[in-house]
Amino acid sequence: MLVKELSAFSVVGLSCFALDIVLFQLLYAELGVGAVTSKLLSTLVATTAAFLGHRYWSFAHRGQTGLRQGYLRFAVINGATLALGLGIVATARYGLQLESPLALQIANVGSIVIGTAFRWLAYRRWVFPALPSSATSPGAPRS
Repeated sequence: MLVKELSAFSVVGLSCFALDIVLFQLLYAELGVGAVTSKLLSTLVATTAAFLGHRYWSFAHRGQTGLRQGYLRFAVINGATLALGLGIVATARYGLQLESPLALQIANVGSIVIGTAFRWLAYRRWVFPALPSSATSPGAPRS
């Protein structure tokens, strides 16, 4: 089950990673939106797509909280990684004075990679917790 879960997590994650990258590039390089605003918008869209993919596919077999509660927990976890990503992009753009789309995309990709391990662990623990085994559930028949 872990391999299937990790595979689905990877597919959803890679799809949303691509969505984030494409949106960031479109917003910053093509539409002239600021670097930090581009990062914020691309991350918000990719995060929502990721929640839906993980809830209904990657972690569908695990415990589910209500939709609002699950999305709130998901959003808090992703808010922490968004803050990290914004900090990295802002540091590259304003602290290091980098302006090229390539340099800022490298900063963007780096922030995504750093947050992935944290998100995997946090999703499994707080957003999509393991279902209690039937052997440890109160009232479960004993063999």
